Amino acid sequence: MDLTVWRAFVTVCRTGSLSAAAAELHHTQSAVSRQIAGLERQLGVLLVERHARGVRPTPAGEVFRRHALATLNEADRAVRAVRDARDGVCDRPLAIGATPSLAAGIVPEAVRSLLQQAGSVRWSLLPGLSAQLHGRVVAGDLDLAVVTDAPPGLAVDPRVERRFLGLDEMVVVLPVGHPLAGCGPVRIEALADQTWVEDNEGSAALLGRHAARAGVSARIDLAAADLPGKLALVATGHAIALVPGALTRALRADVTTVGLVDPPTRGVYTITPRRDAHPRAAPLLELLAAAFASIRPAPAPPGSGTTDDQAAAQPHDGITDA
Repeated sequence: MDLTVWRAFVTVCRTGSLSAAAAELHHTQSAVSRQIAGLERQLGVLLVERHARGVRPTPAGEVFRRHALATLNEADRAVRAVRDARDGVCDRPLAIGATPSLAAGIVPEAVRSLLQQAGSVRWSLLPGLSAQLHGRVVAGDLDLAVVTDAPPGLAVDPRVERRFLGLDEMVVVLPVGHPLAGCGPVRIEALADQTWVEDNEGSAALLGRHAARAGVSARIDLAAADLPGKLALVATGHAIALVPGALTRALRADVTTVGLVDPPTRGVYTITPRRDAHPRAAPLLELLAAAFASIRPAPAPPGSGTTDDQAAAQPHDGITDA
């Protein structure tokens, strides 16, 4: 099969539009339509269907899209590897993924240590949600990702190797002038009358469950588009928020934190592909473990050792932002 046609199909699925895919690929819309139709005839199944806003893959099309994307990514990696060999480049770029709070904290710290040890290394960092990062590791887009078992949790997948780094305790972030700034751990009841801001449904659900266990409710009156927006609303005194403890050292200067009594936690893990491992991935894993341990000692996940995938699939209380 022609990978050009596969690329057209994957682009149509991603953009949800024949015309948008055609523009991106520098083809005509009719040419893209013919490519998809030819692919459907070749496979003997309908791959896309029209809807009010464009097109989307059928169930069979979605199955083919996942495999096609993995194949295209591997083909692109092969081309890059050949070009690197031709140009005398000994090491391919190290592609790292991390959830937003980890991308802002321990990951840059670990990469800095890697660069100090290994010298010049080409690398990139892609923030994202855990499920998205898992998919990109499987597809070959990422050499390593730092993820969490926050809801909806991490799937057991034989294509990746998982390493447990530790449990991350959630903290409450406050504006610097807040009356509780500088206090020791507080019970959630002491914050029940506060206005809260959240940036995703998972985080809001976590906060709601934690408050409900104490017999109170949390007023989530504000919503933010992302983690920086959430912190901006806290800094300007509009609300308080729940954030991962791993983010504490990377917080902006105009906010502070207070710990919670019996805080919610999430497990933090690294995932790497079981094949075609990047040569810099192994040393970076050790540096990530050290960076996380510097925050607090890393206990074992409940009922397991550090590489037990079944235990890793059991979610702790956690947040989907990170």
